[in-house]
Amino acid sequence: MPLWHRIATATATATATTAAIALGLASAPALADKVYPSKPIMMIVTYPPGGPTDVMARSLAASLKASLGQPVVVENRAGAGGNIGAEAVARAEPDGYTLMFGTSAPLAINVSLYRKIHYDPVKSFAPVIQIGQLPNVLVVNPGVPAKNVTELIAYGKAHPGKLSFASSGNGASSHLAGVMFNNLAGTDFQHVPYKGTGPALNDLLGGQVSMAFTDVLTAMPYIRAGKLRALGVTTRTRSQALPDLPTVAEQGVPGYDVSVFFGVVAPAGTPSDVIAKLNAAFAEALKQPQVRKMLVGQGLEFAPSTSPEQLGSFVKAEVTKWRTVVQKSGAQLD
Repeated sequence: MPLWHRIATATATATATTAAIALGLASAPALADKVYPSKPIMMIVTYPPGGPTDVMARSLAASLKASLGQPVVVENRAGAGGNIGAEAVARAEPDGYTLMFGTSAPLAINVSLYRKIHYDPVKSFAPVIQIGQLPNVLVVNPGVPAKNVTELIAYGKAHPGKLSFASSGNGASSHLAGVMFNNLAGTDFQHVPYKGTGPALNDLLGGQVSMAFTDVLTAMPYIRAGKLRALGVTTRTRSQALPDLPTVAEQGVPGYDVSVFFGVVAPAGTPSDVIAKLNAAFAEALKQPQVRKMLVGQGLEFAPSTSPEQLGSFVKAEVTKWRTVVQKSGAQLD
């Protein structure tokens, strides 16, 4: 081989090698950027600190670092029934670094309840995982003569306008639960809204109102003390906390199913592989004994499936269900 040819070949090889090294160096940051997660993840809670939703979210967040390798930081963005936080997540970059620990209000009810809302619970979010639900229970003041739901309906129809139900406010799930009951049972229980669950229960205990549809965890101490009488669980199946108490549906109101559900979502457009990694991390956290013990202690009943598709289907069904109830209630919020 002539000398000039050997020199040209060596030069070409060196140039190719240099180019390959340069290309590899240039690609290294790009490859590193594709490793998810490479920084802390923010999970927005749409309610103030200290409440049951916040406690659930923080307990789960603390258990995720082992699976994800990065901390999950909870940020509270309360206001407008959950809409402020939900809108922030809907507008966020769909990169997996902003999540929402959502509930029934922003993920199903508010789209029908509020006159102006800047997100769609189905189109604006990518479902990650359904955590579970918090059953409600129909409780009455002991002065109400009914011992079960069937007797309550009969008494209400025999004394129209006499019975009333308290709620934590217009448009709250405790209000809409009563609206749904009236619609399905053919009763006309009068709605009395309060500014929060505490004032509503105080008046129920005092006999100023007849009944309430409230969460099992809140009602349990009063039920055990005999200060309130539990007539029925509002969910489709019986509550683990009150296994001997029949559901409302079992007692002559078929189709009645009300609960507060919890699920994690990301902005729409978040890559499917990121969703899969987040789903696996949350599912693993939900298997941990200390996490399960804490959530069960709060009254939570776990979802039958942890797949993203399960949450997506559930949200669609809940949006449709609550749209009808809200329309019949006449409630509208600004």
